[in-house]
Amino acid sequence: MSHSTTNTSDVLDLDSLLNTDELELRQRVRDFADQRIRPNIARWYEDAVFPRELPAELGELGVLGMHLEGYGCPGRTAVEYGLAAMELEAGDSGIRTFVSVQGSLAMTAIHRWGSEDQKLEWLPRMAAGEVVGSFALTEPTAGSDPSSMASFARRDGEGSDAGWVLDGSKRWIGLASIADVMVVWANTEDGIRGFLIPAGTPGVTVTPIGSKLSMRASIQCDVEFDGVRLGPEALLPGADGLRGPFTCLNEARYGIAWGAMGAARDCYESALEYARSRMQFGKPLASYQLTQEKLVNMHLEIQKGTMLALHLGRLKDAGRLRPEQISAGKLNNVREAIAIAREARTILGGNGITLDYPPLRHANNLESVRTYEGTDEVHLLVLGNHLTGIPAFRG
Repeated sequence: MSHSTTNTSDVLDLDSLLNTDELELRQRVRDFADQRIRPNIARWYEDAVFPRELPAELGELGVLGMHLEGYGCPGRTAVEYGLAAMELEAGDSGIRTFVSVQGSLAMTAIHRWGSEDQKLEWLPRMAAGEVVGSFALTEPTAGSDPSSMASFARRDGEGSDAGWVLDGSKRWIGLASIADVMVVWANTEDGIRGFLIPAGTPGVTVTPIGSKLSMRASIQCDVEFDGVRLGPEALLPGADGLRGPFTCLNEARYGIAWGAMGAARDCYESALEYARSRMQFGKPLASYQLTQEKLVNMHLEIQKGTMLALHLGRLKDAGRLRPEQISAGKLNNVREAIAIAREARTILGGNGITLDYPPLRHANNLESVRTYEGTDEVHLLVLGNHLTGIPAFRG
């Protein structure tokens, strides 16, 4: 069922802040979500399936690496990317996560830090969805603190022809089991560097993580590297230190600020529709003051969060977006989206715990969104550091 927004769902007339291209792009992605995600997502979620045909369809839609220029990438604005993320996550966080891992993480790493040969080899096919990418940063013992990663790549040989031997473990790596290429971050004698590892490379073992209560229509994996031999061409030459992965993480965090509001809007609209038609004590739920208060509070937070995301997008397109501003957007909008999903569920009553309605599925997914690309605590500390001038990450 489509829950496309109506005028009553935009009290502040935020649509008037968007230009024609932005509105057309949003409608195109919204139509895709209505046609391809909504009719299938309950089954995909329940069966824990990520449909393999979606990457090519998303490539055709033009949302893979859509903020990147050249090499077959769409070259759209930050606001347009945000609007696409919002509409995809209104369908499901797992589908938006695919777009984020592919474009904001893996493709951005290659586009920003790769050699010309690496860009030409991978980016056009990734933008088309013909090739799936993965981004391996998090480790079993290094989540919020990537500087303590234990994965290590040692030099193998001498001179410019020297390769690498990689050992280590990664966890919660999106798409790794279906990826054609993996961007892997590891310590070296010269600090943290990035490597491109094609699928099928000997010594790489990928194990999908099962028994998930969240992101069930998405793929996350454990990855082991055991004496993996890499040629000199595997190194991302431009990435040196944590600035490499953090640049990519900021791209993903930006998209999340938009995406979370899509999930929140879908929850709100399903609750509103239900409240209008569900009869209790002889009249619709929507006619009760307590229900109207819930709907108003949800709507206000969605409008404020969308306005925040749009402001961040305009700053990004102007080249002025700062990391602490991204943290503000990610922290606020995901936190509010979870609260909205849970409140929407209360309007649905017992029916709300089923996959016939989206709020509890969104709430479960958003627990993952809340954790990845920086937990609430990490973004609170980023903002605390900005406000006080005192970094409090280490006690």
